[in-house]
Amino acid sequence: MEQEDIFNGLGVEVTLYSDEDFLKVKETLTRMGISSRKEKKLYQSCHILHKRGRYAIMHFKELFVLDGLDSNISDEDIGRRNTIVDLLDEWELLKIIEPFEDDEPMLGMGKIKIISHKEKNEWELIPKYHIGNS
Repeated sequence: MEQEDIFNGLGVEVTLYSDEDFLKVKETLTRMGISSRKEKKLYQSCHILHKRGRYAIMHFKELFVLDGLDSNISDEDIGRRNTIVDLLDEWELLKIIEPFEDDEPMLGMGKIKIISHKEKNEWELIPKYHIGNS
């Protein structure tokens, strides 16, 4: 029996190794995104969404679509999301349910800023979406 598409074809569905991994992934995602050139500001690209016992990593523009808002999501945004999900999988923070196809967009690491945990207090971490807010 095929699973219901509760994420409306958006995001990358993943599984977690344990319940504690949700908060680890959520925190790690706050330190991954696009940085401003002049200031130490990082704009978070992706969020983890938990819905009916299932998880997906979503680009913030995909969350706008889920909320019924207009969104100008680009291939570069999808590539950034895919690369971030791939890194989280490599780091064994989660497992991708359906591996990426060869033609899925990915980005080079030069297009994603990752702030180390010990550096995070030196940066302003800015989410572009707030889950649970309307």
